[in-house]
Amino acid sequence: MPFSRVARFSHVAVLAAVVLLASGCGLSEELERERDPGRTAPAEGDRSSEGGRSSEGDGWSASADPVSPTEAPVVTGPDPVPDVPSPSCPASGVRIEAGMVDAAMGLRAMTVTLINCGKDTYRLNGYPKLRVLDEHREPLDVQILEGPEPVTTMDDPGPRPVPLKRGEAAHTVLVWRNTVTDTTTTAVSGTYLKVTPAPGTRPGTVTPQGRIDLGNTGRIGTTAWQRSPEDDANPSRPTAPAPSTPAS
Repeated sequence: MPFSRVARFSHVAVLAAVVLLASGCGLSEELERERDPGRTAPAEGDRSSEGGRSSEGDGWSASADPVSPTEAPVVTGPDPVPDVPSPSCPASGVRIEAGMVDAAMGLRAMTVTLINCGKDTYRLNGYPKLRVLDEHREPLDVQILEGPEPVTTMDDPGPRPVPLKRGEAAHTVLVWRNTVTDTTTTAVSGTYLKVTPAPGTRPGTVTPQGRIDLGNTGRIGTTAWQRSPEDDANPSRPTAPAPSTPAS
């Protein structure tokens, strides 16, 4: 049977967004609270109709412009699907991708996704081994925690076997705080992340979509590896970590 999951590699950013949104009222809500702590829910009467913003200003409306009686609607077929070449698979048999850094006032979150592009089943169990690197790829003094606390209070699936067949993916979520509590020390900011998926496996170095700005907290919390959605069309969602209240 041909390998039919090639399109996955071009959708890692989308997959990362799905993972972070999968926490529902957890991680995404806490990040939103930190961005706008004084926000209030809009009154029922102030909500615009479903489907779009008001047509005032430069917004858009759910109502389409009426078609002129002299104009026939243009019927077009579906957009053509571009040919996406299969990216090369590393010798390790897996591809590791870092998602976008979701930044609030002080809390940061980022998803790291591992995709099995090899022929054999790839087995994960537990937490990845991480090293934060500077712009010269030199390691920084950062403590990697197995679990999200004490960075924030959130669910963690914990160590469990995660076997990945060819084309399947797993992810871990990293959380940290950009807090400066000591002005006499230099704030730490990483450019690269070295990821060893499991003991005895080959590491890979990835470039996050945003800097790993740790202030002088010096620590990152991680969740254990867990299975990711099979593809964008799959309505199922992984058991994503869901922080409820910030840790002190």
